[in-house]
Amino acid sequence: MGNGSAPRRIIHVDMDAFYASIEQRDNPGLRGRPVAVGGDPRSRGVVAAASYEARRFGVRSAMPMARAVRLCPELVVVRPDFAKYRAVSHQVFALFGAVTPLVEPLSLDEAYLDVTENAWGEPLASLVARRLKARIREATGLTASAGVAPTKFLAKIASGWQKPDGLTVVSPDRVEWFLQQLPVDALWGVGPVTARKLRALGIERLVEVREAPAGGLRDAVGRHAEWLRQLSWGIDPRRVEPNRERKSAGSETTFARDLTDRDEIRRRVAEHARRGAAWLQRHGVTARTVTVKVRYADFTTVTRSHSADPTSEEAPLVARALTALDRTDAGPRPVRLLGVSLHHLVDPAAAAPPPRDADPTPRLPFPD
Repeated sequence: MGNGSAPRRIIHVDMDAFYASIEQRDNPGLRGRPVAVGGDPRSRGVVAAASYEARRFGVRSAMPMARAVRLCPELVVVRPDFAKYRAVSHQVFALFGAVTPLVEPLSLDEAYLDVTENAWGEPLASLVARRLKARIREATGLTASAGVAPTKFLAKIASGWQKPDGLTVVSPDRVEWFLQQLPVDALWGVGPVTARKLRALGIERLVEVREAPAGGLRDAVGRHAEWLRQLSWGIDPRRVEPNRERKSAGSETTFARDLTDRDEIRRRVAEHARRGAAWLQRHGVTARTVTVKVRYADFTTVTRSHSADPTSEEAPLVARALTALDRTDAGPRPVRLLGVSLHHLVDPAAAAPPPRDADPTPRLPFPD
């Protein structure tokens, strides 16, 4: 699409309210009720997933559970069972793999599939998506929404168009029509901060990026300006990449009270880094990049990274984490969450590490 080659047939499949739907499936008493999977609202738990009944009250994933309960006093809070969710995910991905080897996982509950050629010999991606949705329901008792399009970014947007249990098809001859419908923040990754910058330029719809002054667009989104302009024309040459390295290791903690003592904050970050080093050593891999995540008391979240030669040794990884932490305001600004993740993982037995500018989890631009 946009590069002179024949359009691909790409499906983005997204399970509907995955964790919450599994809990409702397995517990008939939860069906039809507002359900949130996540932590205890009394100890700063966070919503991991919300049923559609809960979403009607404004409950959303990543929301503090205490706020979710205030929005929906009848909310049923269920502790997550990730082993069960992973087992269901394996079932779903086995169905994907039976259709095409070109499956690119994004998470436990969503993936891109390139079905330009598929095991069913089906020339219409819409029929492949319909059959897949039926097989998922038959195998798991759950529903999925799917978007069909010639590009990844359009397929992902389309999958959310008619949730739950939706199927939206953007054929090549309807791409321009579909683009005309999209607000500029329809793109995954365009959060409130970036959207405000773009709207300050008078850009309300994605297609209006086409006429935006180059300088103003660069000021708003930086180095992603040209990429956004390409997307506004429907140009997205990215292929479905089933073998892309996506491994990372990380952990984070939400605290029952805000942390303000800098020494305690450094100690907590070091603990997470040491835990990550132990994980690397157990799996026989090394990491080049350490990323520290800080969520302040006002819910503003920042990440800072530090990279050097690949290692699994505890001391240098802790040092990188603390160097990254030093580029935050943690301490002077109270902190409610801290996390450390390790990226650019390298198997020492492999031929070569990834390039220094590689992104271990490629995504659309503009994360706020």
